Amino acid sequence: MKIVVVGSVAFDNVETPFGKVNDVIGGSATFFSVAASFFAPVAVVAVVGHDFPKRELEFLRRRGIDISGVEIADGPTFRWTGRYHEDMNLRDTLDLQLNVFADFKPKLPESYRAAEICFLSNIHPSLQKGVLDQLRAPQLVGADTMTHWIQDTPDELRDLLRRAEVLTVNDEEARLLSGERNIVLAARKILAMGPKSLLIKRGEYGVLHFSADSVFAVPAFPLEQVFDPTGAGDAFAGGFIGALAKSADFSAKSVRRAIVYGSVMASFVVEKFSFDRLRELTDEDVEQRYRQFVALTEF
Repeated sequence: MKIVVVGSVAFDNVETPFGKVNDVIGGSATFFSVAASFFAPVAVVAVVGHDFPKRELEFLRRRGIDISGVEIADGPTFRWTGRYHEDMNLRDTLDLQLNVFADFKPKLPESYRAAEICFLSNIHPSLQKGVLDQLRAPQLVGADTMTHWIQDTPDELRDLLRRAEVLTVNDEEARLLSGERNIVLAARKILAMGPKSLLIKRGEYGVLHFSADSVFAVPAFPLEQVFDPTGAGDAFAGGFIGALAKSADFSAKSVRRAIVYGSVMASFVVEKFSFDRLRELTDEDVEQRYRQFVALTEF
């Protein structure tokens, strides 16, 4: 099954307790598509400036990622600068330059419109809905959002949630969206807004999955060192959606297996800056860690 992802491709400047890098490749669509490409065909809709390295677009192409939906616009590429605390669940955004992303109006090439699966990264809800209007008949729609859209565009976001089968958020976003402090009550309220599945990403504490009749919890894979958490949530979503696309099965059992694969991809991303760990990854590496994950939770 083919996946279309719509989101950002960007430059990141990142500082963590373990180091600092400038002008590395980031963006939600980048992390998602590279992670998903280990499982299924992926097509990207995004915008970059003329300063974006052609070698990086070529890397995506070599991964089998369709980048014909990546627009190259006049102006500089979207840039984010952030610093992580000793507690790597906490970070500060030091600078945010939208640049060409500020005028981004997603346009799907004709070859994308028949895609069976669509994932909408955390862009403005009206743009997310505009993407859905360009698709013919997607079998699965996943969406992400963030605090800014929950606070500033609540009506547009609720309209979107009526059309999404899967929503991914973190603890803070779930509480803000629902108005509930208790995460279980928060999940029930969000599911009543439309999604059939809710994935709450909890950093080093793993992932909680809620549906109408079940709750499923997966821990984070234990690592000796978390080097850079940037993009972990997007890589999780890419692994999760990619595994579902590969199986072409949306049953409860398949969803749980896909959540583990998502957690596997997130665990790799945090081991190096940017998505450098994914650059060197093999399919066997992914399967080996999946087996380790299963053994970790088996009793």
